[in-house]
Amino acid sequence: MIHDRHGNPLAGASQKAADLFDLSCRRFARFRGDPVQPLDDALADSPDFGMAKIAKAWLYVTSTEPGATAGARRTLRDLDKEGNPENEREAAHRAALHAATAGNWTASARILDMWSAVHPRDYLALLVGHQIDFLTANARNLRDRIARALPAWDKVPDRSFVLGMLAFGLEEAGDYSRAEAAGREALEKDPEDSWAHHAVAHVMEMQGRSEEGRDFIRRRRDHWAQPDSFLKIHNWWHLALCHLELGEFDAALRLYDDEIRAAESPVAMNLADAAALLWRLHVIGVDVGERWDELADAWTQHADGRCYPFNDMHAAMAFIGAGRRNDALDLLLAAEGAEPNEMRDWMAHTGRPVIEGLVAFDRGHYMEAAELLFPARQIYGTFGGSHAQRDVIDWTLTEAAVRGRLHGLAESLIAERLSLRPGSRINRAFQARSRKEH
Repeated sequence: MIHDRHGNPLAGASQKAADLFDLSCRRFARFRGDPVQPLDDALADSPDFGMAKIAKAWLYVTSTEPGATAGARRTLRDLDKEGNPENEREAAHRAALHAATAGNWTASARILDMWSAVHPRDYLALLVGHQIDFLTANARNLRDRIARALPAWDKVPDRSFVLGMLAFGLEEAGDYSRAEAAGREALEKDPEDSWAHHAVAHVMEMQGRSEEGRDFIRRRRDHWAQPDSFLKIHNWWHLALCHLELGEFDAALRLYDDEIRAAESPVAMNLADAAALLWRLHVIGVDVGERWDELADAWTQHADGRCYPFNDMHAAMAFIGAGRRNDALDLLLAAEGAEPNEMRDWMAHTGRPVIEGLVAFDRGHYMEAAELLFPARQIYGTFGGSHAQRDVIDWTLTEAAVRGRLHGLAESLIAERLSLRPGSRINRAFQARSRKEH
């Protein structure tokens, strides 16, 4: 039987199709180049290549797009009609895919955990499992899934990409010094590893090293901002966060116009970055003009209240910013009619109070907003995104406490923020306005 470059079986594949499968995985790991086209080419060559179909379904479902997720379900149904899996690898991946496409991400991650424990060099399983840990905000498993597998990658091709994943996991687990070391080691081996670059940028964001982060991201632009990079918008967003922390609001808005919203084919991840940046600026009183209208229109094709609540939260920001509160609340109505699964639970327990809190903030009902948003500070593992992404909730909560003259809450939240980023101009501005209101 033909195997991939890491020794895993590829039933139904020719050597040409196997090489194309490996190319797709490398593009997936780098977030650079189209990872789907090599799989289509592999299937044209080897129509019975099951792992190529599985990999394509994974790429679709991890996009968190309603339409792409529906496509993954169709692919999985076709696989089921074709009969039983060819081997244990396909069986494990198909079981995990069934859980993910049904909206049960945590169950999917656990299936891949068990598979990777025995087969740590299944590159696709690690790549997908790591993304699911990110999508479920499972900080511990972002670190530990990769840590468990790393010893098996000594002197194995693509080890640097595994190291880059470990770097992000270490950062989300709060182990910043080891995260930065792992990320920089990965970048030494492959300077164009956008995920490793992004991990180091996260470290600098979480440590409040805004000037250093700004310069690091700018200096490495040629490595991560290529036209075919799927992570370039997110890395531009990280640069914009540095500008925000430094009080350089005009620079952040220029990045929004020139880079973040310059993409010709928007995807949910990029729209979330755009919404999060505009909302942060909006919350602290910066006039963003008519940008909300275009962004809200873009979101209508990418949020449905059912596929991924983290996206729906960002869509709600855009709708609220554009004066379309009812569209934001309609996402909650759509969620109520969803099939019972983990995503519906997330929306009920976290998405609903957050979206209702954002609406309350927009209406000037600051005490209500604070009461709704405060519990969302403890959503790790039950909602998506990174610490840096979820900080938009804390920004809004802190501003609600300041505007609502909830002095005790405002001062305690600001003290917490300053303890983590004492040099942040945003945090010092929160403090100055809170004391003025007091």
